[in-house]
Amino acid sequence: MIRSYTDHAANERTFLAWLRTGVAVIAFGFLVERFDLFILTMADAVSVPGAGEALIVVGIVFIVAATIRFVRTGLLLDDAKIHAPGIVLELSLSVILAILLIAASIPLILPRF
Repeated sequence: MIRSYTDHAANERTFLAWLRTGVAVIAFGFLVERFDLFILTMADAVSVPGAGEALIVVGIVFIVAATIRFVRTGLLLDDAKIHAPGIVLELSLSVILAILLIAASIPLILPRF
């Protein structure tokens, strides 16, 4: 039996959730870039140039960060010491994604003249 199996299983579930989020962001970025989703759904809306590429890059960063976090947490779980929780990575990725989504939504919110 693996020591701290439940902790390692929770770490793996969290890793898979991060991967799912990263793949979803990449897929949405691909749709925005390839099919020009904003212009197709909102005929009068102005699309944001580069929004699709930015979403794809953010999705890839999510996957890389998830892998780093998974490995780091796995090593910390095997260590007998008590460690302080680290939220810098999660917080910074959440802020980057929020800023990107807000920037992509600005043309849809502001009135056109």
